[in-house]
Amino acid sequence: MRRIKKEKDNTERWMLSYLDFITLLMIFFLMMYAISNVDNKKAEALAHSLKIGFNSGNGENVVAVPDSSNTPAIVDEETLKALTEAEKLADIKKKVDELVESSELKGSVTTSIQERGLLISFNDSVLFNSGDATIKSDWHNKLVSISKVLNGIDNYIRVEGHTDNVAINTEHFHSNWQLSSDRASNVVEFLISQGNIKPERLSAVGYGEYRPVKENNTDEGRSANRRVDILILNNKFNESETPKK
Repeated sequence: MRRIKKEKDNTERWMLSYLDFITLLMIFFLMMYAISNVDNKKAEALAHSLKIGFNSGNGENVVAVPDSSNTPAIVDEETLKALTEAEKLADIKKKVDELVESSELKGSVTTSIQERGLLISFNDSVLFNSGDATIKSDWHNKLVSISKVLNGIDNYIRVEGHTDNVAINTEHFHSNWQLSSDRASNVVEFLISQGNIKPERLSAVGYGEYRPVKENNTDEGRSANRRVDILILNNKFNESETPKK
């Protein structure tokens, strides 16, 4: 006669379920504590990150899991602002590039994004006759078109005048300082009167020959150095530009 082996009665299985329950309860209270300490700014950053993730359409994980470079998926407020500003300046650069490409400005105007912001650089011969600070009437419409693009944002704008190192001493200008400053000021006044840009957003500065982009020992270098730059300042410099009341 075969003997039937009696299975051992495991009366401690309930402990596993109990421990699972306690673990889940602890996680729940930790989440409630974390939620109670989230400020509005961090919540906005989280919402923005989730929005990007859900709208990406490429299967990216929206949970804040570090990637191989240890960069979190959810960015902090300052990083989020920097990303947004970079996107804005890149969009303005694209619009200005398209405008330049489809006009006579091609080859005489360049754009670049720097730490300071978006730089739109005009060769001086585009806007001025040699040794003169009066904007050529032929280019008024081009500047107005660029002004319309710049009115799409609220960044501060600095117009910077530059010359080569060839000394000037005429009836109207006694130095390169004076020429570069007058050119920058005239562009600012044009952007206000014809481009309808708010005066409080604008400033003018003349650097003379002392901020060259190339050596002044060739005609090509001197030509590159004679320029007027329109700088759309990155908004991280707003504090230094905003007037104190």
